[in-house]
Amino acid sequence: MRRQDTRAVQPPAAPADPATVGPDVPQYSRAMVLAVWAAAAAPMAVLAWVVAPALAGHAPSPRRFFLVLLSALTVGLLWQAVLVLILVLRERRDPSWTNVRDRLWLRPPRTSTRQGGRLWWWIAVYAGALAVLDLVPFGPTGPDNRSFGTFLGSDVGRQTFHHAWALYALVVVELVLNTALGEELLFRGLLLPRMGRAFGRADWVVNGVLFGVYHLHEPWVIPNAVLTGFLCAGPTKRYRSALMGIAIHSVEAVFFLVILFPVVLG
Repeated sequence: MRRQDTRAVQPPAAPADPATVGPDVPQYSRAMVLAVWAAAAAPMAVLAWVVAPALAGHAPSPRRFFLVLLSALTVGLLWQAVLVLILVLRERRDPSWTNVRDRLWLRPPRTSTRQGGRLWWWIAVYAGALAVLDLVPFGPTGPDNRSFGTFLGSDVGRQTFHHAWALYALVVVELVLNTALGEELLFRGLLLPRMGRAFGRADWVVNGVLFGVYHLHEPWVIPNAVLTGFLCAGPTKRYRSALMGIAIHSVEAVFFLVILFPVVLG
């Protein structure tokens, strides 16, 4: 009679979604996902609530505080782009652009039967939903001295941006880092493809929640940011393309730059 194998059987991890886990994309543990999240969220919070007020000085003018805060947050977003580069290079995979692009899902949207083409039109659908979300009042508005919209709507804000092309360029850099090379690349390009084994089919939901809670530097937007995270992570996961999330999120940036341009042109 054969002896029964009495060795302890380890419980399996959450099943990885085959649509998420690719052969060339390494998978993160839950602890690693949270560590990367903290490496992005903590610096932004410190820059916003500690560094910016310290650099602005005691009782700064609205103009000075705005410029210091904008510069500080731009540095934080730049760090996120550097963080993505560091983590991708640490994976010790093929360093060619083609391989890095695939590991960051920087490729056209795809399904099992189609790639690109009409799939790009889904950007308009999700971007429209994001626009509606931004128009609906959602929770507290936050302090006036930390609101870009409030500052721009004031006389001081309009005077600050009048013919200030260098400042406009800084805003462009900040928004590009916010919607492409910083937040979106980190959350949808780096994290989401690596969360499948740890969170299974709920990876995009967890990604959206983490994206919302990441906004410790402006906590009043967290409820709205969670929904924004869902609107960007959902299509990114469905079509295995971080370009979807980047494009959807970038609609906000383009709209803001269009609104700001006449103020600068004066």
